[in-house]
Amino acid sequence: MDTTPDKSPRQPRARSFAACAASALAVAAAFACSNIEKADPTVQTTRADPISFEIDADPIMRGTVAAETMVVGYEPNVVRAYGVVVGLKGTGSRIAPNEVRQHMIQDLARRGVGDPTVAEVNFTPETLLDSEDTAIVVVEGVVSPGATKGTKFDLRIYAAPGTATTSLEGGKLWTCDLRPGLLIAGSKQARPLAEGRGPVVVNPFADQSGKIVDTVNRLSGRILNGGEVTRDMSVKLRLSTPSHARARLIANAINSYFPRERGQKDDTARGRSSELIDIHVPPSWRSRTDEFVQVLRHTPITTSPIEQLSSQVARSVTNNPGAASAASLRWQALGKKSLGAVRPLYTFPEEQPRFAALDAGAKLDDAIAVPHLLDLARNGSGKVRVQAVRLLGRMSSNPSVDLGLRSLLDDDDIDVRLTAFEELRDRNDPIVQSQDVGGRFRVDVVPSAKPMIYVSQSGEPRIAIFGTDLEVVRPMTMTAWSGRLMFKGDEGKKSLEVFYRPGDGMPPVTDFVQPKMAEVARFLGHTTTVDRPAPGLGMTYSETIGALHELWKLGYVKADFKAEQDRILASIVKADEDKPRDARPEYEDEETEAEMPSEGNIRPTIAADPLKPAAALDAQAPRRDTVPR
Repeated sequence: MDTTPDKSPRQPRARSFAACAASALAVAAAFACSNIEKADPTVQTTRADPISFEIDADPIMRGTVAAETMVVGYEPNVVRAYGVVVGLKGTGSRIAPNEVRQHMIQDLARRGVGDPTVAEVNFTPETLLDSEDTAIVVVEGVVSPGATKGTKFDLRIYAAPGTATTSLEGGKLWTCDLRPGLLIAGSKQARPLAEGRGPVVVNPFADQSGKIVDTVNRLSGRILNGGEVTRDMSVKLRLSTPSHARARLIANAINSYFPRERGQKDDTARGRSSELIDIHVPPSWRSRTDEFVQVLRHTPITTSPIEQLSSQVARSVTNNPGAASAASLRWQALGKKSLGAVRPLYTFPEEQPRFAALDAGAKLDDAIAVPHLLDLARNGSGKVRVQAVRLLGRMSSNPSVDLGLRSLLDDDDIDVRLTAFEELRDRNDPIVQSQDVGGRFRVDVVPSAKPMIYVSQSGEPRIAIFGTDLEVVRPMTMTAWSGRLMFKGDEGKKSLEVFYRPGDGMPPVTDFVQPKMAEVARFLGHTTTVDRPAPGLGMTYSETIGALHELWKLGYVKADFKAEQDRILASIVKADEDKPRDARPEYEDEETEAEMPSEGNIRPTIAADPLKPAAALDAQAPRRDTVPR
């Protein structure tokens, strides 16, 4: 039975938004000591006697939205689900706790599996779950604060406790609903916030033969950009002193700085009661909701002239450099009319006020800031260099920006080099040659005097090749994965001979590929079809990375090899720290079902860090094999 494609007939089309869960949590952490209040489900949104509270605002924040309100409910949401991974090569499991199995049968039937009117689905939920090419898994992810519909985020998955799955390598997660709170199998479930789907990426540095005993946990993996938010996350402001008149004043001030945009169904701010204001993220900010909330909080309520307010902020930050971040946000909220007060600080001797001014200037797209940001990117200290590169990347089309970023592709600092590449790629600079490989991943080639292979482990799956002429060293002979994969290249020959056996009992493939690393990466992941007849081995993203890593590890690629470190588990753990914890029984086996909670209030204990082997391998590798991201 071929269950590899997701044939769920009610699956919506995936969108192209990207989100970074770890980034959202960093923002939430930065707000931890500020006036942001978590939503309390026991508190009613309307009260007979509104409660006042006091806000101790920093002097630089006086007269702003943050001086009179708290942001309510602005925190990451951990979402979870049971799901089905299909397309495994006999490494799944037909065994599962009865309650979970029944839950999955109902969920699959709800999605049309087994419906005789759906021609392309010719099997039942029971048949699907009885196959050892499928596995029931637990899916987890973090929806960033204030995320809007369509926002993408990474997922973490692991084999459900009580199943006999041996590996998730090569599988694909069918569409599942992701809900906040505890993992529940049954009817008492929260309303879904997102959906999850996509190919599973298991530790790409594991031995792919399946015969060598190692420490890698193949029962866990990740799905890059596999989560998609299905409804807007609400953002609200709570007034410190409830008043209908004051709520109208604050809402009007916000709407004057953030007027309704095309496609926006409601005003940015709308008073809900004497103490609550609903906030609707404008379309132009939907990929930067965390930044929007910060700028919103620094928006002035007062009617003073913008030039006067900007100058006051400039005086405050030069007298108190510790207020640099707040100063930048205040200028951003005031808009381009604040640049008259901001520009003189581009050359300020102290780094904090100078960077605050350049941060505001870049986000207000002031071309005068470009040479100063380039100077910081080349000669700044520590993280300031990377921050300056990111600020340059977000500015509008400007030859000075593009040429400046290109020059940083040869920088000695690896993080600066990688950040410059990412910004040039996002700006669609033609210097970055990008190719899609069968929808599995992209291969980016960028010119650089410092050869390197870089693989992403979050967001969109990508392999970046630094050095357009980077090739496999010849003569060479490589055997990997217990003989499943072999490379042979003779000196002077223009191609490599490749032998690959996809799995036990499957016929081997022998073919030839050009020795350039970009072509090797494409060849490994490409699947030969009638429409795309070019040769290829059809490997998954993780298998492709593993093969490239084997070539590098054995010295056949003279370059650095860098892998982005995983952040998904750390994000989930951090987001869970402030959540109330209920008992989390583990599934034992099907004989213990009678002892399980009858309502399905089940949250299995997470075993000792299922993703730890990936991080541990990075930590044990040579220093040049990883880069902190």
